[in-house]
Amino acid sequence: MSETGKSLTDKIALVTGASRGIGKAVALELARAGAHVVALARTTGGLEELDDAIQQAGGTATLVPADLRDGAAIDRLGASLYERYKRLDVLVANAAILGTLSPLGHIDPKAWDDVIATNLTANWRLIRSLDPLLRQSEAGRAVFLSTGVAQRAAAYWGAYSVSKAALEMLARIYAAETEKTNVKVNLFNPGPTRTRMRAQAMPGEDPMTLEPPHKVAAHIIPLCLPSCEVSGKLYDYRVKKFLEFRGPE
Repeated sequence: MSETGKSLTDKIALVTGASRGIGKAVALELARAGAHVVALARTTGGLEELDDAIQQAGGTATLVPADLRDGAAIDRLGASLYERYKRLDVLVANAAILGTLSPLGHIDPKAWDDVIATNLTANWRLIRSLDPLLRQSEAGRAVFLSTGVAQRAAAYWGAYSVSKAALEMLARIYAAETEKTNVKVNLFNPGPTRTRMRAQAMPGEDPMTLEPPHKVAAHIIPLCLPSCEVSGKLYDYRVKKFLEFRGPE
């Protein structure tokens, strides 16, 4: 059992990018905390492996094989969740793609569009589809995963950095718009983690020097709990605390 116990019993939690890495680890932790997990990812095999792990942990899951770039599919998901549950208690927006690491002028337009569509536009579509459901929860919680390069201008990380910087503003605006509701919206920066994306970005790096996804996931769960009262903040796993966004200079 997770250290959070069964604090999410009877809650409905949606995790995107749930077939591997941090998303898979978060989905498993949510299930261990008692939530019914709606696991969304493109990889059916990975979702089935997650389902097996959740069942072994005594939890339950609904698998949703889908591509987040399909806006109509996101709309259908929101409608299906409303029809079945009438609410959504937790959203963990984890899915993202790295794209091409290269000078801005060398990025293929389709590669740029795919990164923006997956990392930014899909999350806006999720908000558009799921906000009414989160508002129906007694304690709706949304967590969007970001990155250190969202606030640091790193050469060659153009499309990914831009998409995540925009995602941070998207989440902060959503937090402002839900300030007087039961919904709490936060960002989470996992830092360097032992994932496939990290290996793609840093192929020469020793993965054993990085934090494993399950350790990172354990720090995301508190942001999903009804007891979480902060909103509009960014939690940085590396320093284990919330960071303040810079105001106007």
